[in-house]
Amino acid sequence: MPHLLFRGVPAPSLRSIAPELVQELAVLCDCGVDNFTIECLATTSIYGGLAQDRSFPFIEIGWFERGQEVRDRFAAIVHRYMEKLESGEAEIAFRTYSENAYYIEGKPCST
Repeated sequence: MPHLLFRGVPAPSLRSIAPELVQELAVLCDCGVDNFTIECLATTSIYGGLAQDRSFPFIEIGWFERGQEVRDRFAAIVHRYMEKLESGEAEIAFRTYSENAYYIEGKPCST
């Protein structure tokens, strides 16, 4: 945790930034790089009834809340790396998990 889901970003492009991105985010979150999961989702967007090969870049971050300042800095870091890919405008959204509702091997993280 954190878990980053990328839509509308080609996998080869994401692979080119992932190691440095995760390293910088790990420093910010004060955790190891092994705590991060990055997924590149293959998506097809439908506009006006027509399928498009590429979706709009959208990054969803699932994590345990770390406060507004860390969230703002996290988003700024992700945005900076997306700019390196010249992918155009990208949106970032956070999904916050509560520790008592998140389970690892059948046990809540809150215990």
